Amino acid sequence: MDASMMAGLDGLPEEDKAKMASMIDQLQLRDSLRMYNSLVERCFVDCVDTFTRKTLQKQEETCVMKCAEKFLKHTMRVGMRFAELNQNAPTQD
Repeated sequence: MDASMMAGLDGLPEEDKAKMASMIDQLQLRDSLRMYNSLVERCFVDCVDTFTRKTLQKQEETCVMKCAEKFLKHTMRVGMRFAELNQNAPTQD
């Protein structure tokens, strides 16, 4: 968890801060796993056509690599845009 998230917890007792930090870490891990599973499922469905061999065919492997790269670039861009919007949003005091 980064410092900006911890700054919002300043008024809490240390025990509660530790619990919140743990919950936030668990949520971030869950979201990361969800994103990974989504990537794997999407690229597999889009790229793998045959099951005649144990390994991917060259075209399937190329497709999976491009799909994964595109997915990750998109995810990074969405995250950056969200951070930009979050910075520009008025704060509630």
